[in-house]
Amino acid sequence: YTHAMDGIRFDQSGLVPCISQEWSSGEVLLLAYMNNEALERTRESGELHLFSRSRNELWRKGESSGNVQRVRQLRYDCDADAILALVEPAGPACHTGERTCFYRLDGGTADTASDAPAAEGEPPLAPFETLAALERTLLERATERPEGSYTVELLEDAPRLAGKLWEEAEEVTRAAAEESDERVAEEAADLLYHLQVLLVSRKLTLAQALEVLNARRE
Repeated sequence: YTHAMDGIRFDQSGLVPCISQEWSSGEVLLLAYMNNEALERTRESGELHLFSRSRNELWRKGESSGNVQRVRQLRYDCDADAILALVEPAGPACHTGERTCFYRLDGGTADTASDAPAAEGEPPLAPFETLAALERTLLERATERPEGSYTVELLEDAPRLAGKLWEEAEEVTRAAAEESDERVAEEAADLLYHLQVLLVSRKLTLAQALEVLNARRE
């Protein structure tokens, strides 16, 4: 990983905030700080390095847990006083074991104490998080194979899955020609679900399909 980034404006303490965001889904994982050495180590190694204000020391993300974050791209904002790291995480980003440090909802039911656990069902997913969360659920079904799961039934019957995908494509097309916008959205959701099941059945990710789209941009 190599990329030159000049002109970063560190604060009076020699620090700059760094937001870590998942490369494939856009989900925000953590907010921490870098000093100049952490930034240089990140550039050189391709893995996220940060500066701990509480311990007053440099650290590699995942150093003790193994949940390193491989950096795909570094960006900086208009004022050059904040960094965005687009990463591929090896595991949960939060030291609590949560996928992201931002797992509690303002005004929600979770305990507000430091490091308190998440509340079930909170926070509700934002639209951009939906497909990534669905993919994780489908991968769990593929691994655990719970009895009675519709997803598992499709994964174990390739012809049925192909037929359902064809059927859902026809239904969304018909809805677009004859039905309300609400029905089109509902049928589109069914199509997206079955398409993701197909990708999982082939051990492909949604990100791989999106990378193909990116490559087609003019």
